[in-house]
Amino acid sequence: MKEKLLAFIHGLTNYDYALFGGIFIVFLLLLLTALLLRKKHLLSIIILLLSMITIFIGPVVGYIQLHKTLYKHSCKITDVKELQFTPAVVVTGTLTNESKRDFHTCKITVKLYKVSHNAILDRLFMLNPFQKMSIIEKDILKNETRAVKIIVEPFDYKNDYNVSMGADCR
Repeated sequence: MKEKLLAFIHGLTNYDYALFGGIFIVFLLLLLTALLLRKKHLLSIIILLLSMITIFIGPVVGYIQLHKTLYKHSCKITDVKELQFTPAVVVTGTLTNESKRDFHTCKITVKLYKVSHNAILDRLFMLNPFQKMSIIEKDILKNETRAVKIIVEPFDYKNDYNVSMGADCR
């Protein structure tokens, strides 16, 4: 857990720090406004609740929306092939930079999920993939499409499975 938290902090950009700082300033302003309006109890409580919502939900929603906007990309799987003589699956696909900026690094991850043909179980299986493999692509220019091949090994699952591909670009 400590490693994941340190990796997250290390991966923050200046835009993220500006977002978090702006949310903190809005929180302080709302808190100060609630204090100034303490004679009007209902209004003060509503503003206090709004400030709490801002400080707890604002960074999460802001971070997600900021990265969707600044680092827009698309991943498509073109082929999934199980190798016969080696316990592995080869996933090929493309990564397209749809952003207005160049990407320095993209961590592309392929996840394999069990399929049970039950809608509820399939949703649960998507939360915990049974196999995962990642690669890092560097220096992807604006509007560039790059072909990607990821080998997931060792792979010895004999039943039905689904494959998804995603990327985290910066």
